[in-house]
Amino acid sequence: MSLYTKPFFRLVTTLLIASCASTQALAQGTPVQTTLANLGSPGTLIDPLEVAIYEPDFTEYLTWLDTEINTLGVPGVAMAVVSSTDTLDLHTWGVRTAGEDVPVDADTLFRIASVSKTFAGAVTAKLVHDRKQSWDTPIVSILPQYSIGTQDSSREMTLRHVLSHSTGLMPHAYSNMLDSGVAYEKIQEKFREIPTVCPPGRCYGYQNVVFSLVSDVVEVSEHESYEQYVQERIFNPLGMHTASVGLSGYTDSLNVSSAHQFGGETWRIARTNAAYYSVGPAAGVNASVKDMIIWAQANLGAFPEVMPSDVLSEQQTPTVETPRGSYFNRWPRLDKAWYGLGWRIFDYAGVRVIHHGGGVRGFRSELVLVPSLDIAMVVLFNGETSLANDVVPHFLDNILP
Repeated sequence: MSLYTKPFFRLVTTLLIASCASTQALAQGTPVQTTLANLGSPGTLIDPLEVAIYEPDFTEYLTWLDTEINTLGVPGVAMAVVSSTDTLDLHTWGVRTAGEDVPVDADTLFRIASVSKTFAGAVTAKLVHDRKQSWDTPIVSILPQYSIGTQDSSREMTLRHVLSHSTGLMPHAYSNMLDSGVAYEKIQEKFREIPTVCPPGRCYGYQNVVFSLVSDVVEVSEHESYEQYVQERIFNPLGMHTASVGLSGYTDSLNVSSAHQFGGETWRIARTNAAYYSVGPAAGVNASVKDMIIWAQANLGAFPEVMPSDVLSEQQTPTVETPRGSYFNRWPRLDKAWYGLGWRIFDYAGVRVIHHGGGVRGFRSELVLVPSLDIAMVVLFNGETSLANDVVPHFLDNILP
């Protein structure tokens, strides 16, 4: 296990400023309620004196996570906690491949699965920011070669609907074909057969294949591939030097984590499902925890020259409410859940939280941001483990009063 920590000065400073503002107002005779909402999101009443001394201690969380990883025997894990300016905590556990002795380190590559959608949201928001596209232009106007859905109402589907999973199409359309190894290019031929279950914008239905229309939109808008756009406009300027989109970026790496599934009594190496790489916007990104530290900080506003504030704001604004049924809906302090544009958005214990998780054969990943506290956490697993379902709520419970 490796460890790197820095004091949590930025968060304490922010909270102290809020406390001082309240104290000054009280001295002037003005009634004030100091809440986390005063810091930019809905919150629960907090005593100013409690705020002034509030400094998260990750010891309990790390002890819990360490115990769970070792109990379950997950082959390899990487975890980091960051603010927009610092790496507050970095841990790695285990090995890159079961049965071998090479440890996971901060540069080890993982498949981040559906956390890739956060990059696709940023790509599309940048296209809109650069006036190359509009959120509300119908997809049929951008990509007239496709006929999508079984009802005429599907012709009203826009980029906003695609990025927010509110296309009105049957949820998880043709994900079963991806699971069977069929690539996106072959599935495109069946777009017209996807059942339309409601008009666009009226209902939530999670997608992988349809979500990846983003790659076609990039090619039309910028005359380059989605992979090139992400590399040139996001990875390179942010300094995400080991990150990539696509199968070759994974197979060509010298420091790569193998996929694992638990079978019987042991963890076994799993075969790579290359089909999910063909839907790059939905599930095609490879990244190390060091890369994901930078990505988390970018989404906390640390690099406005690459991720402008309006790009972040558009992505992190609720677009469609998500129904009960997913693992995060079982988190005990979750109040409401939405999907934005490439991100899930929660009200958790009265605080606005930005989140996405991912799972593809042999890997799980979780990324969570709490912008009002300027804090984020990422956990990467090289094994399919239900522990991934619990790492975010345990973290939030640890840092929220």
